[in-house]
Parts: sequence; structure tokens; C-alpha cells
Amino acid sequence: MKLLYFPFLLILLISCKTTKSQSTDKSQLKFAKTITANDLNDYLTVFSSDDFGGRETGTEGQKKAANYLKDFYISLNISGGDLDETPYFQEISSSYFNNKFADSENVIAIIKGNELPNEYLVLTSHYDHLGIKNGKVFNGADDDGSGTVAIMEIAEAFMEAKKEGFEPKRSIIFLHVTAEEKGLLGSKYYSDNPIYPLNQTIANLNIDMIGRRDKAHKNNDNYVYLIGSDRLSTELHNISENANKKFTNLDLDYKFNAKNDPNRFYYRSDHYNFAKYDIPIIFYFNGVHKDYHKSTDTAEKIEYDLLAKRAKLIFHTAWELANRENRPIVDQPTLDKK
Repeated sequence: MKLLYFPFLLILLISCKTTKSQSTDKSQLKFAKTITANDLNDYLTVFSSDDFGGRETGTEGQKKAANYLKDFYISLNISGGDLDETPYFQEISSSYFNNKFADSENVIAIIKGNELPNEYLVLTSHYDHLGIKNGKVFNGADDDGSGTVAIMEIAEAFMEAKKEGFEPKRSIIFLHVTAEEKGLLGSKYYSDNPIYPLNQTIANLNIDMIGRRDKAHKNNDNYVYLIGSDRLSTELHNISENANKKFTNLDLDYKFNAKNDPNRFYYRSDHYNFAKYDIPIIFYFNGVHKDYHKSTDTAEKIEYDLLAKRAKLIFHTAWELANRENRPIVDQPTLDKK
């Protein structure tokens, strides 16, 4: 009897586990569908408009952009973090910038985890850009309006999941950093003055330019560059690969992840200020295009369907990281320094 019962019990347990996994996958897909090209278009048309004056750090336009993000998170009832005096704003004094420009602020929101609230997954994008030069507004629709609105949509998807009883196991931080264009200074300030402990930060997913195509992919509307996914954690790389195979099937291009990449993109966006503390990172990027750092980087040139698909990949990867049993293992802690 025991010999017959044990295999039956084992089959039952495997069946239950498979059914639960399939149910979770369906839930992910349901909430991922709330990330839409239309919403991204609506948000980015506003965020990269002339009204924001190019969002240069310390300017009125950057402050307007910060308040736009704050109001968005308030509208979704997403918390402004553990900032008692200035919820949603991590204020940065001009002295930190050697008084080269005015005070600024990182914008932060958080959905607390229900089982491991003191472990944190951080999603980052920079919301600043180059401002106004010679009377021309540098709107930065792709750089990095695309990453900014992607995080907004991802946050909204996670909040919809929470409202329907799918709270994340770990806390998810939505961090919009300032002064990236000045030398990654907003993210450096956060890593120098973390609101949540870096040793409890399980990973950073950084989004910087995901709304366009580069010349190398002019005939491919189904790709994204991934940088750094395997630099510190093989496990994070595998999580990312599996999420893509299961849900989005984008062509993942690792060209710029090569350690001898002459562009050195691994060191050139905000994820680096997490990676230098051995926090596993992924940098999502569409490559440089002809409008990079020009006044012609405008909202009507964004490929919103592609932007939505890339944002969904990040959402699914974040869902797995926030809800899996264990945080990704750092198996390559020796970092190549600049």
C-alpha cells in the first residue's frame, strides 16, 4: 500500500505545484496587459513636452517634472516612502553638486512587500535631461522619458495586482533619479544616502532609453539590449532569460555587455551606482540613435508598441524577483572598476 500511495502523493504534489505556477503566470499576464502603448503615449506626450523645458537638473522644468511624478503616485495611492518631511522627494542640496546648479530631488515611491517587506527591489530611470540650449528645448522623449513612463506603467500594474490580492512578497521601489546627465549624481546620492539599506536591496533594474531603435536594428522591431545581467549574478541573468522566454520573446542583444565594449555603457547609467556595491543589476537600453542628445528627441518618434513590450519584460522580471523564494545569489562579487 505504501509503495502505491507514495507515487500517487508525489504526482498530486507536482500537479498542485504546476497548477499554482500556471495560475501565477495567468495573473502576471493579466496585469501586464495594463501596460499599454496608449497609456505610455499619453504620459510621454505630457512628460516630454515643451512645458517641462527639457527637465535640466535644478531648473523649474525639472521641478515641474518631479511634481508630475509625485502627483501620479499619489493618484494611485502608492506610498511616498519613508520620508517623513518630504514624501516622494529625496532632496539633494546644491552643495552636493558643488553649487554648480540648484537644489534637486530624486522622486521615490514604494509598494511594501507582504512577507519580506525589508527586502527591496529597486527600479530606476532618470527623469532629468539637457534643458534648453540656444532657444531649443531638448525634450528627451527617449532619454529618458521612455524609461520614466515605463516605470509609471509598471508601478500601476503592480498596484492593480495588489488591489486584487496579489501583493508582492518583497518591497518594490520606484526610483526616478535626477542629475544623470550631470554624471549619474542623483543615483550616486541615493547610494551614498540610501533610504532603504543597500545590503537588503536584492537587485536593481535600470531603464534608460527603451522607446526607439538604433541603426543596427533598423529592421527589427522586437529587440532590446541587456547590459550587466550576468556581471554579478548568474542567477539574475537566468531569471531574466526565463521571463523573456515565457512571456515576451524579445530578441535580447548582449553586444554592449562585453567587458571590452568600447562604449562602456555598463558604467554610463544609474545602475552602476548599485553595481559598485555588488547589487545585481540589469540595464535595459535600445542603443543610440540619430536624435540622441539632440532637440529632435521628441515624443512622436517613439515606437510605443515596442516600448510597451519592453516594459512588459521588465514587469515580468520584476514580478519574479519580488516574489521568488530567495533573492538572487551574487556569485561574481569582484567588480571591474572604472
